[in-house]
Amino acid sequence: MIGTTASPAYRLVGIGLVVLSAASFGTLALFARRAYSAGADPLTVIFVRFAIASVLIGAIVRLRQDRFPTGRVLLTLVLMGGAGYVCQSLAYLTALTLAPASLVALLLYLFPGLVTVLSVVFLHEHLTRVKVGALVVALLGTALTIGPKGGGHPLGIALAVSAAGIYAVYILVGSRVTGRAGALASSTVIMSAAAAVSGVMIVVHGPAFPHTASGWAALVAIALVSTALPIVALFEGLSRVGPTTGATLSTVEPVVTVLLAALFLQEPLGPWQMAGGLFILAAVVALARSAPTRPGKPSDPGLALIVASPHATDVYEAR
Repeated sequence: MIGTTASPAYRLVGIGLVVLSAASFGTLALFARRAYSAGADPLTVIFVRFAIASVLIGAIVRLRQDRFPTGRVLLTLVLMGGAGYVCQSLAYLTALTLAPASLVALLLYLFPGLVTVLSVVFLHEHLTRVKVGALVVALLGTALTIGPKGGGHPLGIALAVSAAGIYAVYILVGSRVTGRAGALASSTVIMSAAAAVSGVMIVVHGPAFPHTASGWAALVAIALVSTALPIVALFEGLSRVGPTTGATLSTVEPVVTVLLAALFLQEPLGPWQMAGGLFILAAVVALARSAPTRPGKPSDPGLALIVASPHATDVYEAR
């Protein structure tokens, strides 16, 4: 329905689904911290998360009778999941053990700006004034978010920024591939590959499962509430509202993470972090709103794709 006239109710449902998706993704940091406090480690969280979620999303793909990708597309998706998404998730989830969840969540949202830079360098994308301005605002926001004294362990900050950088590369690769396969089918392949690779790493490294029922509940919640539910809601919502609106609404995600961190993890934002977070989110919205030139038509190879969350496995490309 993207690019066509839809009823207000149809669009309103889409808005609700994207907001639900963003809010659900925003719970990941809280549940991860709960799992860590019960004895789990980032690698174990990744394995359990994707093992459960891939089975659930795969079942939905079967029920919908969607086709799974094959050939070169399948191989690329496997590499995206087994290498790119495992590395990105490991960087993000490890950063949560070294820096405040609110700081990590905000720094992760540097990825749209990094996509723009990579698109200019490697895809020869035209750099407009809006994009230059958004990049400057994002860099300023990063400096403010970290603050004059630093907002956490330097390694935690570096890992959070690295997660954003890895995801930016993941987006550019995925934009060339996932359009040839269904969104949910692609997500299933990516998550299955991530589960397989993290499973092998656990065999080598040794698992660190939670010692309490509440820790296991947090792990299952990561798979269900923070992964499977938001992925399904995201793609259904995007089909109703389009990628630009979806990307703008998705900025709810770090806001939810920040609020949950303040309420349950005793990590209130200081004035520097609050101002920096607003700058970063403003840059994300500016980049999202500048992408399409007209309904149904992408403006350029890089920002024609709008990814609604750095925790979603598939790349949704405007068409």
